[in-house]
Amino acid sequence: MKAIQVQTPGGPESLELVDLPVPQPKANEVVVKLSASGVNFIDVYFREGRYKSPLPFVVGQEGAGVVTAVGSDVNSVSVGDRVAWTGLQGSYAEYAAVAADRVVPIPAGVTDQQAAAAMLQGMTAHYLSHDTYPLKRGETALIHAAAGGVGLLLVQMAHNLGARIIATVSTEEKAKLAREAGADEVILYSQADFEVETRRLTDGKGVHVVYDSVGKTTFEKGLNVLRPRGMMVLFGGSSGAVPPVDLIVLSQKGSLYVTRPTLQAYIASREELVARSAAVFAMMASGKLKLRIEHTYPLTEVQRAHRDLEARKTTGKLLLIP
Repeated sequence: MKAIQVQTPGGPESLELVDLPVPQPKANEVVVKLSASGVNFIDVYFREGRYKSPLPFVVGQEGAGVVTAVGSDVNSVSVGDRVAWTGLQGSYAEYAAVAADRVVPIPAGVTDQQAAAAMLQGMTAHYLSHDTYPLKRGETALIHAAAGGVGLLLVQMAHNLGARIIATVSTEEKAKLAREAGADEVILYSQADFEVETRRLTDGKGVHVVYDSVGKTTFEKGLNVLRPRGMMVLFGGSSGAVPPVDLIVLSQKGSLYVTRPTLQAYIASREELVARSAAVFAMMASGKLKLRIEHTYPLTEVQRAHRDLEARKTTGKLLLIP
């Protein structure tokens, strides 16, 4: 089978197309013929070596497809089932062996591509808005990178919960997408200081929560726009890592909360994984959550996919098609 492997961490050129044997399932695994693989910033972090993985490794944390083989101890999944997963390395390939208790069924009304596009980013948007800081009707949220993969889904979920959304984006095209997703106010950070604008839009009161996937370039100003006892939810670092913070700053700015969540902690149990994925799929099937699949690339163009992602040329989701 064809697969994308990293032998030496580095730039997009370290993503190599290789031939590997089709995996055989261990007792607790299923083998899936992939229909689509999600491309995410976490893949970049692993490729660069920022996140460690034994070398060499097949890249990719998210996929969907059809089960072709099951291990001897598996009785919850059958050959022919459509399944999806996230958080397990190895989806940039034609086949993947996946722990059976980490795959979820894809319901009728959701395509394999939609499932692959929604697992990581959809469940991330869900836990952020429903659990990390459970948004309530009438509260105000600042969402950075609002036209990105997670951003567009998070804006829609926050809007559906009745929150007021202030979104930051880089271009007029992305501003239009954020508004269509439900943003009440959109700040073009390339033209205006989002701290000043957010203060103005909230009459100086600040926001209840900041959802920040950007990190280094936005974090400090984000703390400045929180109202007393507000929460900074830092769930990514596309601009780089946030420098160390003296916790006394949180008291000086109004007894603020800061959290650095990851999806894995919010789908740690089988029950929570199934419930959260089912909730996202139900939103999609009912039309309450609209996915934007920006671009699909053949597996052979994986380097271009990573370059496009890192250049922030894209909005919505990128998929590899094995």
